[in-house]
Order: sequence, then structure tokens, then C-alpha cells
Amino acid sequence: MEKVTEENRRPTLTELVRLKFGSILDPIASFFLRIGLKPNTMTILGLVGNTVGAYFLAMGWMTVGGIIILLMGPIDALDGTMARLKGEPTAFGAFVDSVTDRYSELIIFGGLFIFYLNQGQWLGASLAYISAAGSILVSYVRARAQSLGYDSRIGVLTRMERYLVLAPALVINLPLVGLWIIAIFSNLTAFQRILDVRRQVHSD
Repeated sequence: MEKVTEENRRPTLTELVRLKFGSILDPIASFFLRIGLKPNTMTILGLVGNTVGAYFLAMGWMTVGGIIILLMGPIDALDGTMARLKGEPTAFGAFVDSVTDRYSELIIFGGLFIFYLNQGQWLGASLAYISAAGSILVSYVRARAQSLGYDSRIGVLTRMERYLVLAPALVINLPLVGLWIIAIFSNLTAFQRILDVRRQVHSD
């Protein structure tokens, strides 16, 4: 069985961003630690911020909601950086971070779903639903594989890529463009991971 190890696992785009911008993130994370914020608090603040952004999306204020969601992006890197600098990276902290990431995505897509539903735009509502389903499946397939001793981080649209697609699309008020891309490629990513896990199982 191809076990998950630090040597054979592939870094995610989020991890690569943390490495690339570590010199910028470290001072910011240190500042938040000095004023008494904890890594898990920062994670929850990101969830709250994304919820506020989703509210504006539901109201039809795409650019405002998109700007808020865009500003929440660095939180994903800051909470982990804060935990590292504090010397307290914990399994529970990583668990909370992962769970809140899923909530944030669902809430954002939920805001778009409500907006399109209220407008009677079934295409937009359907795309928001399919995007949410694909985004969750990308994470679920990997988590389920890990529970069996495998790992799969491949795919054309992991979480960081989804963020880099959706947030700018919202800011420039082209949410349907972002939703089309995510609806198609998030589900393709989930399928890629299913095939990757199948390959690993059959290579035992």
C-alpha cells in the first residue's frame, strides 16, 4: 500500500504560497500574536468575514462581497503561520482550519445560490449548487483516501485555485464566469483524485 509520508506527498498551492510569501506573512502573524490573537481565533475571524461577504452576495452586491472574500484569503495562510511562530501547531488546529474552510466555501456558494434563486435564475442557482458539491467532493475524496492510508493532492482546481478563480470574478461582477469554471473543474478534480486513488490501490 502506498502510505502517506512527508517524503512522497506533494505540496499544495496553499503551502507553496506560504513558502513564497513567508517573509511577508511572518511579520504580520507576529503582530497579531503580540496583540493577543490566537491562530484558531484568526481562523474563526476568516469564517465570519466570508459569511459577511456571502451576505452581500445574496443581496446582489457582487463587487462588495467579492472584495471582502478577497481580503479574507490571506487568513488561510496567517492562521497556520501564527501557529508555527507560536510553536503550537496542533492536530486540532489543523482540523478546525480544514472544517472552517469547508464552511466558508459552502456559505459563499450559498450566498450566490440564494441570490440567483431570488432572481429566478435557475442556471446561476444550479451552477452555485454544482460548484459547492464539486468543491466539497474534492476535499472529501482526499480525506477518505487518507483514512485508508492513501493520499491524493492532484487536480486542476484545488481550494487555492478555486479562490483565485471566484474572488476576482466576483470583484469584477462576473460571478457566472467563475461559477462555470468551478462547476466544471472542481468536479473534474474530484474525478481525477478518484482515479488517482484507484491507481494507488491497484498498484499495491
